[in-house]
Amino acid sequence: MLKIAWSKIYNHPLPAHHRFPMVKYDLLPEQLIYEGSISESSLFEAPPLSTNEILSTHTSSYWNQLSNLSLDKKAIRKTGFPLSKALVHREIVIAKGTMMAAEYALEHGVSFNVAGGTHHAYTDHGEGFCLLNDMAIASNHLIEKHQFQKILFVDLDVHQGNGSAEIFGENSKVFTFSMHGEKNYPLKKEKSDLDIGLADGTDDKSYLTLLDFQLKKLVDKLEPDFIFYQAGVDVLKTDKLGRLGLSIDGCKKRDEMVLSICKRDNIPVTVVMGGGYSEQLSVIIEAHSNTYRLAQNIYF
Repeated sequence: MLKIAWSKIYNHPLPAHHRFPMVKYDLLPEQLIYEGSISESSLFEAPPLSTNEILSTHTSSYWNQLSNLSLDKKAIRKTGFPLSKALVHREIVIAKGTMMAAEYALEHGVSFNVAGGTHHAYTDHGEGFCLLNDMAIASNHLIEKHQFQKILFVDLDVHQGNGSAEIFGENSKVFTFSMHGEKNYPLKKEKSDLDIGLADGTDDKSYLTLLDFQLKKLVDKLEPDFIFYQAGVDVLKTDKLGRLGLSIDGCKKRDEMVLSICKRDNIPVTVVMGGGYSEQLSVIIEAHSNTYRLAQNIYF
């Protein structure tokens, strides 16, 4: 069975002007259940992370400031959200959801978090709507609990995974691969293990050809124990922030490529949603829904 982390709190702590397109966190599971792609029993709700789980990845100084709401104004501005207890709670539930989803992936081959993909969070600060790095926390959990020697991040959000790159810059057990818009946020990029910067307007054919070559080569070379897949749909041509040129079908083929390789090589994969900012909410929901439909078809 496809297991999916989801919580009712994913939207609600956010101020009204931040809620579009964040309403996707509620609409996406509703759509998938309505069409029969998943059942309600697929969904699970995670508890908050423990302090020790957070400190496996983030500094105690940063966590103390975050949990006590004592970040300075500059640090808060970098995150993009007004800081509140509800927002911090939301982040620690999201990150725990990714950690639990990773355990389900070991059991079922694939799992999802309806949210997650907070790849702009650094060891000691947050950026770009990310406070805690869920994939990094889950990776450190897998390394400690299961002694994994190689975890691969396949980060295909349109924005570079700068926080993930910083966190694992000196850690050979996690390989960070980010394929993103070269001229997009963040202005100052960190050094991932493999960065591929794409030109504005990159189309389906160019994107998929490049991804197919790089991903197969990486997987064959690394033979990873586990993959975290950041499946942002802000690569779409319709995206207000993306600047790339993919169609809905191209985005679907991208997801099929990643999931098929994981299935072929029997590599457990946890998928996190990342960004998506098309003007029409229906486009965002359809693009994200395709990822789940594909997983259901490929694995079950």
